[in-house]
Amino acid sequence: MSAGRIVAVALLVALLAACASGGSEFPRSSESAASYNVQLGYAYLQQGNLPLAKEKLERAVQQDATSPDVHSALGLLYERLGDSKRADRHFLTALRLAPKDPQIENNYAIYLCRNGRAEEGVRHFESAARNPLYRTPATAYTNAGVCLRNDGRMADAEKNFRRALEVMPNSAEAMFQLGDLRLQQGAAADARTEVDRYLDAFRATPDLLLLRVRIARATGDKLAEEKFSRRLRIDFPDTDQARALAAPDRNPG
Repeated sequence: MSAGRIVAVALLVALLAACASGGSEFPRSSESAASYNVQLGYAYLQQGNLPLAKEKLERAVQQDATSPDVHSALGLLYERLGDSKRADRHFLTALRLAPKDPQIENNYAIYLCRNGRAEEGVRHFESAARNPLYRTPATAYTNAGVCLRNDGRMADAEKNFRRALEVMPNSAEAMFQLGDLRLQQGAAADARTEVDRYLDAFRATPDLLLLRVRIARATGDKLAEEKFSRRLRIDFPDTDQARALAAPDRNPG
């Protein structure tokens, strides 16, 4: 994955227990039926099965047109289908129905940033992060940083990555984004300091270990390159990051 990724939205992608176990019991109320179909729709979206996702989500909106979750899911669907007008309309409906729901606001912000509307997207990410009901404000700040980085606003991106680490010091994604940004800016020594401090305190991830290898290569530190390469191969042998070790130094995508 590239450094320009936006952190995955915490969607309800698991099928209901009845569906997963092959059971046939169907929800009785229209609201629970809509919720059932939203979860199925999310699962099919994650699998890339857009026709079935569309079928389930259109059924869900017929069952409960007042559900913000239904409209947020439809926003994601229509974005995938390339219909930005419908996507925008459903996201705005979801926000109107649940103006204080930070997850819906975060979802909409992701959509905005992926569609070239960085200023609006960052505003919604920051609003979600400040919402006391939002359990993962670090995710919103990290996403805001990625959005700003993709828009070429590196200083503002760095500020948001640091804000994410302030509220969640063990955020591996925020640390990866910050370290990768500093390396891109030519500040390999600073990136090394930041990443080493993190790795001394928290659990490593494949992304962070590969980043540390790239930092070692940039600084000409052969011992560190071998150390972190070996650690990546041993701890995460079947990952894309481990396979990328043989490739020339580049931002893995």
